[in-house]
Amino acid sequence: MNWLDLSSSAFMAAFFLYCFGFMFYVVAFAGRKWSHGDPERFQRKWGKVAITVSSLGLAGHLVFFFARWIGQGHIPVSNMYEFMTFLGMAVMIAFVIISLIYRRLILGIITLPLVIIIISYASVFPQEVQPLIPALNSIWLKIHVTTAALGEAFLAVGFAAGLLHLLRTVNYSKGADDAKSKKERFWVETTLFMLLVACGFIISVFGFRMAGYEAEFKQEKVDVTQAGEAVTETNTVKYSMPPIVKPYNSTVVKAEEFLGANKPLFEAPSWMNGVNAGRKLNTVIWSLLTGAILYGLLRLLFRKQLGAVIHPMTTDIDPDDLDEISYRAIAIGFPIFTLGALIFAMIWAQIAWSRFWGWDPKEVWALITWLFYSAYLHLRLSRGWHGKRSSWLTVIGFVIIMFTLIGVNLVIAGLHSYAGV
Repeated sequence: MNWLDLSSSAFMAAFFLYCFGFMFYVVAFAGRKWSHGDPERFQRKWGKVAITVSSLGLAGHLVFFFARWIGQGHIPVSNMYEFMTFLGMAVMIAFVIISLIYRRLILGIITLPLVIIIISYASVFPQEVQPLIPALNSIWLKIHVTTAALGEAFLAVGFAAGLLHLLRTVNYSKGADDAKSKKERFWVETTLFMLLVACGFIISVFGFRMAGYEAEFKQEKVDVTQAGEAVTETNTVKYSMPPIVKPYNSTVVKAEEFLGANKPLFEAPSWMNGVNAGRKLNTVIWSLLTGAILYGLLRLLFRKQLGAVIHPMTTDIDPDDLDEISYRAIAIGFPIFTLGALIFAMIWAQIAWSRFWGWDPKEVWALITWLFYSAYLHLRLSRGWHGKRSSWLTVIGFVIIMFTLIGVNLVIAGLHSYAGV
């Protein structure tokens, strides 16, 4: 049996089952008006279909994980593709656990798209089996990475419940034009827009990759040695998206025409002089553009804010239940994250680098994440921050987690940079 082929097939099956599961959740909650006389029965029926299909997706995801583990001979969490696919699986596991405890299927409306975005993002990275580098060849790889990801997964479910709480409690009724309601709607809409920007990143990368687009630049980078001598380094930078911005101090070697343009609109600023800085800035711009187009199309389709589209699906849910679910998910995830991302990480750091702490960027942002959720629990338990204030904190916390996972791995250089390979 070819375990790696089985793994790839199971991954694709899991992805499509998650997509169908999400659609069934939408039918369950948005399609009650199609029912004839018994909307609750309609919702229960399609809700069961949704959770069944989503659970089958999780089963396929587990097959992918263990088949790849057997096929490559080590746990598949050693690069960005493997870690993000594991994180998506962990979010589904956390979602199933929370759903079994609270029996609130509405969480699937936010959690399933989150899982789909995470594993789609993972697919952007190279999927070939890679041998473990020496720094990762340790049993602590299994312990540290899996517990950290599982903790982050419960925190992500807390974010999903918190965002749903905001969608449920923010005033979308006609005539709600007071400053507070407008401000709350704006920030909820901004959160939904950023999720669409993540979708825009995936669509942009895969779209131009399928089109086979290529551009190439020659960049000259000047470094000054300790002796005061100027050393010029010439690098070749390749783009897989049309260059809106080119690398700093570079010349075009090749740029295929796109929409009548065959040269960049502007150059990256001088402080972004790294080899890949211009390419990453270009990717961010394309993600924002594609996300804005997606948002605009959805606004034209529904002719209202996206939050106002989702709000009616949540009206039958007790907001206190959503607030409680969000808190409980974070209360479960926080100690797991503490163990995995801090305690086990420091033990591994001592073994690998002979020090418990070194202020590496990933270590710093893991600490920032821990401090933020410590503050969240303190404010909730000691200061009575419940409801909207608590939910806004879950949104901010999830933004910090995403920056720790993506921004630090791919943008900031450090000892954890191998995770972005």
